[in-house]
Amino acid sequence: MPEKLNDLLKNPKQVLIGIIVLSVLLRVVTGIAFFGNEIQELPGTFDEVSYHNLALRVLDGHGFSFGERWWPGTTANEPTAHWSYLYTIFLVVLYAVLGPSPLLARILQSVLVGILFPWLLYRLTFRLFAPQARGEGMFTYSPTVARAQHIAMLVALIGAVYIYFFYYTASLITEGFYITGILWTFDTAVAITQSTTVTNKLWLRFGLALGVTILLRQLFLLFMPFLLLWLWWAKRPRLTSFILPLALVAALILPWTVRNYLAFDRFVPLNTNSGFAFFWGNHPVYGTQFIPILPSGAYYRMIPEELQAQGLNEAEMDSALLGEALKIIAADPGRYVLLSLSRFPSYFMFWPSGDSELVSNVSRVASFGLFLPFMLYGLYLALRQRFASWRDWLASPFTLLYLFILVYTGIHMLTWTLIRYRIPVDAMLVIFAGYGLVDLVERVMARRQAARVTAVS
Repeated sequence: MPEKLNDLLKNPKQVLIGIIVLSVLLRVVTGIAFFGNEIQELPGTFDEVSYHNLALRVLDGHGFSFGERWWPGTTANEPTAHWSYLYTIFLVVLYAVLGPSPLLARILQSVLVGILFPWLLYRLTFRLFAPQARGEGMFTYSPTVARAQHIAMLVALIGAVYIYFFYYTASLITEGFYITGILWTFDTAVAITQSTTVTNKLWLRFGLALGVTILLRQLFLLFMPFLLLWLWWAKRPRLTSFILPLALVAALILPWTVRNYLAFDRFVPLNTNSGFAFFWGNHPVYGTQFIPILPSGAYYRMIPEELQAQGLNEAEMDSALLGEALKIIAADPGRYVLLSLSRFPSYFMFWPSGDSELVSNVSRVASFGLFLPFMLYGLYLALRQRFASWRDWLASPFTLLYLFILVYTGIHMLTWTLIRYRIPVDAMLVIFAGYGLVDLVERVMARRQAARVTAVS
């Protein structure tokens, strides 16, 4: 390894600062040069149109509603709970302080995520590959943890330059903060398992990270039982230890549950989107071949006329469509299985397509397509690790990542699939990509060293 590079790698803090600067620049430049101050229907980012308009409505005193009929079928001037309350409030506060400027919101979001994302990737990766360090000395060079630091630095760098990550961060949607929240949650969970003494402060941090992530996208609630089960197995704390973080999660959700009851006169814990997604994702119109995005207006036409005629509010419609979806699946479970299997190509797509715009093809091939071989190789290496027993394997932080990849992918295979929905999984896979790349570099260097020794002898 060149001496200058070797010296640089002995200062992981300095390297990480440089990566963070690059991460922020890429996100800010994308926000300014590509998205700008306009709200547009660009590939994969249509939700920013909804969040921007919803924030303006709240700012103007109309509450969480739209002034016209809106996705997913919300009547004009009627309450909506389809969108993340936390992210909407984030935009409301920014617009109230800085004015309704999408560009300023993009810049601030890009700076925040640009800093936190690679930093958390580094922390989590270091904990994975240097568990004996228990999170200590992650920024101080030591031969005993040098390899873990090298992998963590490379993973942070990949996270900084991965096109999907900075593209979606620059858009006014939840992706950037949501994925950062997942990394924060996992980093804190692993920290709990590696700490000799787990304080209430650490449990509270875990609860806050978990609650914020759920408020950004309630889908994470479905993974929460798996996370808690893994955490219990890996640390074996008293079950009462979970009361504090779960109480904090409940406290963060409760105000919106109350709001929803007042708005819809029914119990809606957080958001009204699961029924819509499950119904539209499994409608008979697809047959056994899922289509990620249908033409405009097609989704409204799928809703049974008898439901449309009832004048249901958003929460009632969400519940009714969930029931309809379950009836559809029960009537033909074989079709549901084939339809679910047909979603795999759409979810794991890494090749260019004539049906996609240039920005989508470039983002797909130069991010997921470019790093997929190293992700797969890293997964292979991680799965080959030896543990004293299967119980130790289950307690490994790697198992947490495997669980997330499998469960999160499974959820979307059974419901609705878009490439954007896979991006949180990509955040876990880049950890394995960094692992695989470091291993390959080490193998090349070892062969070169062996060749030199042979030549000298």
